[in-house]
Amino acid sequence: MLQNLHVKNLALIDECEVEFSDGLNILSGETGAGKSIIIGSINLALGEKVQKEMLRDNEKPAFVELIFSVEDPKIIEALRELDVEVEDGCVILSRKITQSRAVGRVNGEAVSVSRMKEIASYLIDIHGQHEHQSLLSKKKHLDILDEYAKQPLGDKKQQLSVTYKAYRALKDEYEKSNIDNEERSRELSFLEYEVKEIEDASLVPGEDEELEAQFRKFSNGKKIMEGVNAAYSATGGEMESASELIGRAVRELSQVSGYDEDVEALESQLSEIDSLLSDFNHEISGYISQAEFDEETFYETQKRLDEINHLKSKYGNSIDDILIALNEKRERISVLNDYDSYLQKLEQQLAKKEKELAQISDEVSEIRQKSAVKLVSEIKSALNDLNFLDVQFDMQFDRLPDYTANGIDAPEFLISTNPGEPLKPLGKVASGGELSRIMLGIKTIMAENDHIESLIFDEIDSGISGRTAQMVSEKMNELGRNHQIICITHLPQIAAMADAHFLIEKAVENKSTVSRIRRLTDNDSVAELARMLGGAKITDTVMESAREMKALAMEKKI
Repeated sequence: MLQNLHVKNLALIDECEVEFSDGLNILSGETGAGKSIIIGSINLALGEKVQKEMLRDNEKPAFVELIFSVEDPKIIEALRELDVEVEDGCVILSRKITQSRAVGRVNGEAVSVSRMKEIASYLIDIHGQHEHQSLLSKKKHLDILDEYAKQPLGDKKQQLSVTYKAYRALKDEYEKSNIDNEERSRELSFLEYEVKEIEDASLVPGEDEELEAQFRKFSNGKKIMEGVNAAYSATGGEMESASELIGRAVRELSQVSGYDEDVEALESQLSEIDSLLSDFNHEISGYISQAEFDEETFYETQKRLDEINHLKSKYGNSIDDILIALNEKRERISVLNDYDSYLQKLEQQLAKKEKELAQISDEVSEIRQKSAVKLVSEIKSALNDLNFLDVQFDMQFDRLPDYTANGIDAPEFLISTNPGEPLKPLGKVASGGELSRIMLGIKTIMAENDHIESLIFDEIDSGISGRTAQMVSEKMNELGRNHQIICITHLPQIAAMADAHFLIEKAVENKSTVSRIRRLTDNDSVAELARMLGGAKITDTVMESAREMKALAMEKKI
């Protein structure tokens, strides 16, 4: 579960730290107090895109840190497969944000945004303010079903994707191969010209590197010889050179070395130097005598390099690339010379791959339809708990006209909220509040299916009130028995169910507006319920109603 949230220099928050509880954590406060900033900061830590204006002080970095306690063996194993070790029962996700960049870390190790999101998906699930609107998209319905059915699906979706990719490549090749004889003749003629151009060059792998080294040597021949001659003059020339001076020094030491062992050792060292220098002078003298600048050889080298570089500009960045292109062009010529056989073979390959795709698509579709029966039943049960008393709920499967990487299914949730009404798509029946409750029901089911311990709901109570609000609060309480729930709410019925109640307030400190968050005592929680019930003026009657609401909620929690 999410144990700790630490935020610095973000929007209205200069710095805050929150220790969350297990069970149902409620965040409440006046509109504009900064409730959504808390959820926003969690989203940022999990890799959401950063808006620069969210930095409170542009001179200082923003920082968000989340500490999760992890005990579920399945989650620990899933994280280990992502190379994330649970250290002392915890995983720490953080993000440091400046004007120029944002750096995310997991247990102190820098990670990419995509990796951060993948890791976070095993730790927490966030329902944003407008996420229920995604239920209006049929694609979302398929995503929900596949997520629910991921265990029976196994690796079949991966097989489906790979098979479709191969099928698509063959189909594209076949569609591009529909050329007439005139076009084929033109392509054949051009390819034969290109093949001849490359073959006539008689390229040898590595030849260009040798030629470039030779060209550099020729281009700098004068400078090379000036340097070599100067070195020879200094070490072994006719003037007083290093060789002459060292030889004289050896002779001087040899006359006295017999009197002192240390001098004898020095003579030995100097004799070695004299011998090495003699060998060096012999080699450099040979280099000078053999060195010559052949203008014709230089011209031929330059000409050959120009020819190779011209081919590189047309066929590849290296001789190896050019030779690969040559083989591809030869293969294409072979195809064009026997085009009817090529088309026949391609048609057979395409038909075979389409048959494979049809089979795996049907297998995936069958698993989906079986899973949909269970999913629909569970969603309907969850909706009954959320005051959809006469609801009918189903999933309709349409078949797509063409294969896709996701198969041939276009499933869609259908609902009827009143007796006698036919089932219709969600967008034609459900209001915003009903969509919120449907999403809550789905989230409840998916959380059980995925072993996700922490769920965040940002104003899941949108568009509901009265008895429905009470039933939603009871569902949240039920969900909180096996999961950690963090919920922003405006409804006192939901807030009354809190295991831990946090108040977010806005204040002015040092002429600057800041948001503060604090955990409420039982008495403070009742006072906050009274504010949510009664608005600006809190009467004794309102306070009594708040106490009664809290007491009734506590009875439900037993």
